[in-house]
Amino acid sequence: MSETPPNTLQYRFDGPEDAPVLILGPSLGTTWHMWDRQVPELTKQWRVFRFDLPGHGGAPAHPAASVGDLATRLLATLEGLGVHRFGYAGCALGGAVGIELALRHPERLASLALIAASPRFGTADEFRQRGVIVRTNGLDPIARSAPDRWFTGGFAAAQPAITEWAVQMVRTTDPGCYIAACEALASFDVRAGLGSVGVPTLVLVGSEDQVTGPAEARTLVAGIPDARLAVVPGASHLVPVEQPAAVTDLLVRHFSTAWQPLPETTTGHVVLPAAAPRPPQAPAVAPPQPAPVAEIAPAPVPAQVQGPPDTYDTGIKVRREVLGDAHVDRILERTDAFSKDFQQLVTRYAWGEVWDRPGLDRRTRSCVTLTALVAGGHLDELAVHTRAALRNGLTPDEIKEVLLQAAVYCGVPAASGAFRVAQQVIREETTPPE
Repeated sequence: MSETPPNTLQYRFDGPEDAPVLILGPSLGTTWHMWDRQVPELTKQWRVFRFDLPGHGGAPAHPAASVGDLATRLLATLEGLGVHRFGYAGCALGGAVGIELALRHPERLASLALIAASPRFGTADEFRQRGVIVRTNGLDPIARSAPDRWFTGGFAAAQPAITEWAVQMVRTTDPGCYIAACEALASFDVRAGLGSVGVPTLVLVGSEDQVTGPAEARTLVAGIPDARLAVVPGASHLVPVEQPAAVTDLLVRHFSTAWQPLPETTTGHVVLPAAAPRPPQAPAVAPPQPAPVAEIAPAPVPAQVQGPPDTYDTGIKVRREVLGDAHVDRILERTDAFSKDFQQLVTRYAWGEVWDRPGLDRRTRSCVTLTALVAGGHLDELAVHTRAALRNGLTPDEIKEVLLQAAVYCGVPAASGAFRVAQQVIREETTPPE
């Protein structure tokens, strides 16, 4: 166990002190206990290091702004322990941390395993919507739906104790850290960089995973030069919990046979036994996994309306972050030769300049925008910006206060229509999924 400053992570070690270090990274909403069934076998060859995400498993609630921030905190933790080289296996968000390490610090990794991972997790809108639900309703709706996302129906029915454990694990997570982790996943997209992952990689996925399934796994395998694919039958998203024996066997085989030697260029660093030669008990045969599906390429990034490179690129980024990808995509799809110049003007001026100014934060700008739209009677735009206000961190109660204030200064009839629109939007956006 550890005491945890804000720039590091809560961790624990298991296994012999003189063994190579193998790190196990958790999924969003879980704790290091998701790996409990793997530890007994893995500690026969490795010193296993597990960590908790901020605000998970009782870890201090210091939210991380991005996947890169999590990777930086992990490295700071390892630096303090003198661990300079290691193998890494991560599930979902933990897998994203592993990809980040491989891209930024390849010299630290001896081998990599990505479980239920993806170069881009769904859409940014999906994760930001989840943040809106948590901010409004707390974590209980997310916790109750976790078994449906994580396990097959048969497993959940047959293992009620594990299912309840999963619910409680999410329910006891710090909401602010959960929302921050959703934002980190919303902005994570490494499709263009997969070819730079230079470490031997196992990509492992459950055949029934509906969150990051075999299609996402094949995209990783196609993009990473030295990657192998393993599909575990009868498992969903949290495959190390649902099929522990199969996952353990695959990890042992991979890390025993694909432990990359320490490059000579790092001579002079203090290196723990993680850089040592392969363990003597490594099996002589290669893991029985299919070859990479080379013909599947990373998804192309959609072309965007061209504009001046200075404020247009910034504007389209801010516009998507505030209004959501789906809304902006609909606008761009409807853009033609007649409306193109207007959309470029809006993107450059409103979003690339005014919304990106540092003088006000986005919550405050949402308050100002809602009031101005009430005053102008622009109810269609009010609906759009009510959704944006929720995404920017305003609660329904705070939006109500803005509209009450607008009723005094803009008139009761204008506010009456605004309340009807905002009420409908808030109901749609904050109703937990069935």
